Amino acid sequence: MSATKASAPTPVIELRHVDKHYGSLHVLKDINLEVDKGEVLVIIGPSGSGKSTLCRTINRLETIDSGDILIEGKPLPQEGKALAGMRSELGMVFQQFNLFSHMTILENVTLGPTEVLGVSKEEAKRTAMELLERVGVAEQADKVPAQLSGGQQQRVAIARSLAMHPKAMLFDEPTSALDPEMINEVLDVMVGLAKQGMTMVVVTHEMNFARRVADRVVFMADGHILEQGAPDEFFDHPQTARAKEFLDSIRGH
Repeated sequence: MSATKASAPTPVIELRHVDKHYGSLHVLKDINLEVDKGEVLVIIGPSGSGKSTLCRTINRLETIDSGDILIEGKPLPQEGKALAGMRSELGMVFQQFNLFSHMTILENVTLGPTEVLGVSKEEAKRTAMELLERVGVAEQADKVPAQLSGGQQQRVAIARSLAMHPKAMLFDEPTSALDPEMINEVLDVMVGLAKQGMTMVVVTHEMNFARRVADRVVFMADGHILEQGAPDEFFDHPQTARAKEFLDSIRGH
């Protein structure tokens, strides 16, 4: 048993006893979580449960009050160049697309690789076009974000993150700002990433996606992780009253 334990691979992301307050509001309460390489972890729960805050602490967009966050076994740096370097290894896709409005789509995707990774402009452009093709918006490369639909902008945001060759991708409610008909085009790209083995942490309200794509579902409420498990197990046999109540409220819609 101990030999197996010793040879277990290091998780890509690990949170140990993480606590976070906003003033007197205790938003993350003793969070312990590991995400393995190639795993798709989907975090769900009612509004205000701490899901987005948890996602944003993983690359220190939100600071924590206590506990540890490790990326491939190394503590997340506090600030400066080391933090910027670690951040560049974690792709982040937000509710709002956060594209640079004055730059073309192609420029948005090549900026990080050229400025942060030191990739040549030619190589960055070639990679960017491949990624834009992969997410289905290559023909929009010379437009600016305002000329694209929300779904197209979010797919560009995913391509921009992938251009940095991340160790993992963090998605903070990536479809919540989209019109219903655009949601699937973004989810389809995410399904493709999952199939290709990308390590992903996804905060979402899209339960069908969670059920279909997650390796593990984490249910949060009131700042706690209340339960976690395989999607079918969680959706068909929730263990806590809070999870049952949450699932009933969704099914009621």
